[in-house]
Amino acid sequence: MEQISFTLNNKTVNVDSDPNDLLLWVLRTKLGLTGTKYGCGIGFCGSCTILVDGEAMRSCGMAVSEVEGKQVTTIEGLAVGNKLHPVQESFVMHDAQQCGYCTPGMIMNAVGLLNNNPNPSREDIIAGMNDNLCRCGSYGRIADAVESAAQKMNGGHE
Repeated sequence: MEQISFTLNNKTVNVDSDPNDLLLWVLRTKLGLTGTKYGCGIGFCGSCTILVDGEAMRSCGMAVSEVEGKQVTTIEGLAVGNKLHPVQESFVMHDAQQCGYCTPGMIMNAVGLLNNNPNPSREDIIAGMNDNLCRCGSYGRIADAVESAAQKMNGGHE
């Protein structure tokens, strides 16, 4: 066991953990943040997507030691008080979820995409979201939501 320190949702945390423990399980079991989901366990489906220093990453294949000293954001850390992040608002507005299991990972991936490309084309959105899987097939509404969020984040309206 070692103490791993990082910033989680804008708060410094110190976690006693084996440095090789998977970040997904540290978040869920040691820190009680269950919004990050376990899907495939091999980084393929995207249900476990979080942000590390603003970049979308899969937490199911990442050792907790890899985030030492870094900024980690989970779905629980996107909203500011009662104010949803624009991507969250757009997902609600466009009904971009059905069962909701993939939704946290989709939202986190979309935020990472928009962090890197604030003005994506529809093709950029589709390509950027392509590696997150949705069993319910809400892809059209998800793309609409990401497009809408990009417009909101750039001061526009839908």
